[in-house]
Order: sequence, then structure tokens, then C-alpha cells
Amino acid sequence: MQKVIFTQSFGENSAHSEKPKAPPVRDRVQVPRSNIPRWLKVSPRFGPGYQRVRSILKAHGLHSVCQEASCPNIRECFDEGTATFMILGKHCTRGCNFCDVIKAKPEGLDLDEPKRLAITVAELGLKQVVITSVTRDDLPDGGAQIFVKTMQELRERDKEVKVEFLIPDMRGNAEALGYILDSGVDVLAHNVETVGRLQKRVRGGAPKLERSLWVLNYAHKYRPRPVVKSGMMAGLGETKEEIIELMKQVCDAGADIFTIGQYLRPSPAHLPVERYYRPEEYQELARVGREIGFGHVEAGPLVRSSYKAFNQSRELLEAR
Repeated sequence: MQKVIFTQSFGENSAHSEKPKAPPVRDRVQVPRSNIPRWLKVSPRFGPGYQRVRSILKAHGLHSVCQEASCPNIRECFDEGTATFMILGKHCTRGCNFCDVIKAKPEGLDLDEPKRLAITVAELGLKQVVITSVTRDDLPDGGAQIFVKTMQELRERDKEVKVEFLIPDMRGNAEALGYILDSGVDVLAHNVETVGRLQKRVRGGAPKLERSLWVLNYAHKYRPRPVVKSGMMAGLGETKEEIIELMKQVCDAGADIFTIGQYLRPSPAHLPVERYYRPEEYQELARVGREIGFGHVEAGPLVRSSYKAFNQSRELLEAR
């Protein structure tokens, strides 16, 4: 596919002219501990690595999905010196009913963000990077140019750095998706989030399952082909049979990796948890997923799409 270059102007406020404000610290999932089973209770751990990563993100005015989405693994990942970066600001144009990322009108486009992110990766000494974003339906390319610019900045500093992009559906824009794939990304992830029957209830204004499956299949057929990945949350009212059917659909679309983790309610304003799956149930789902044909299935109560992401894809990347 011919590479498409986006030259859309975003106005006078498209780039920050002064040092960006540090993102707020949001490190806790707002769910009463008494309401969740013991295997989901995370012991607080604030080691030197945690403080170092948080301080570096704050100093460079960067956002992490770990903070913005109230991930339960934030202490562990930060303490190990890893973080999933969230680009394109902290305000999402969609308001999914499970997500703790703020829905609001985005404030322009920060054209300096890719450079700051690349500097931060170098400062942290990372060789593997996961980058996601808010959904930016206000932009003609959905923010594709910022993904690509981020890749360019990263590879200018380290040609060997491995990069995973966890992207929105780009509103089904094939040119924008092709532009991202042309960047040389190693792993292209897009989450289906939940089973077909619950898509509207869970994802709100997001599109139907079919568009998410299209994104995965487009990446699967693209050349050069990245490792393709998707994931879902469990506990929103789906049945095990529906989970298995969804895994079959995602595998048929061409995904290599599938993740399944327990949905945790960020606040009383979000969807309630309908069921807590036991660890052995996740193990069984992982076994079924491998039988279906995935190269790797990561399933467990605290699994998130980007949790230990490159442990999930290492063998697949090495085999390319």
C-alpha cells in the first residue's frame, strides 16, 4: 500500500509552547477491597523503581495508561522500570462504560510529545516499549501521525528498540492504519474488549465488534506484517461459551496473541462486576485458546493487554 502522509493543520494551539503540565497521579483502582476475592488483592509495593519511573514521567509531562486507567499492576510494573506510555493527551473523545480514562474535548495536538517520550525511554534505558493512546475522533487521521513520529524518534535513538502499539480502531480509516503499520512497529495490538452481545453496553459509543475484527485482519494481511494481538475483559456478564466464540473470531481474523483479564470496576459510575473468575478458570481459557490456534494466550485475574507485554510476544518476534 502506498504510504499516506498527513499534512492536516490543527491550528495555532496544535503544539505546546511551554513546558507541559505534569499528569495527575492516579495510582489506585477505586474498588473496595472487601468486595473482591483474595486472588485479586494486590499488596502495596512502593520500591525505588516505582518512584523513579513516576518521577521521570512527571518531569517530562508524559502520561501512562497505568495511571490514567487505574491499572492494578502499576506498582509492580513501575518498580521493574516499565510503563505503558499513553500518547495524544489524556482526554478521550469516547466514553466507554468500563474505562477510567477521562472523556473530554482534547486540547489540540502536542507535536513535541514524541520527542519527549523518546527521551524518557532513553533515560529509563528501555529496550522494549508499549505505547497506547486515547481515542482521538476529532483528528482526521485519528492521531496516526503522532504514532509514526513517536516511532521515528525512538528508532533514531535506538534502532533495535522493540515497539508495541496498542491502537484505537482509527474509525476504520485504512490509510491511517496503513501509515502506522508502515512505521515498522513490531507488535500491533487492538482490543476487542468484550463479547459481541455486550459490545454496545460495554463500549458505549465505540463501534461494533466487526470493526475491531477488521483492524486485526487488516494488520494480519499487511506487509510487512507485525505480530498481531488483541484482548478482552472477563466478568461483565458474558458466558464462557461466548468467550470461546470470541476467541475463535479473533483468531480467524489473524491475531497471534490473545489476553484475558478480570474486569475491575474503577468507580461506582462504571459498569458493575457481574462475576469474578477464579485463577483456574483463566488457566482453562488459556488452554482452550491455544487449542483454537493462538501462538500465545495470556490469561489471569490481573492480566492486562500491556502487562509483561514482551514476555507474551518474545517467541513470536524471534521467529520472524
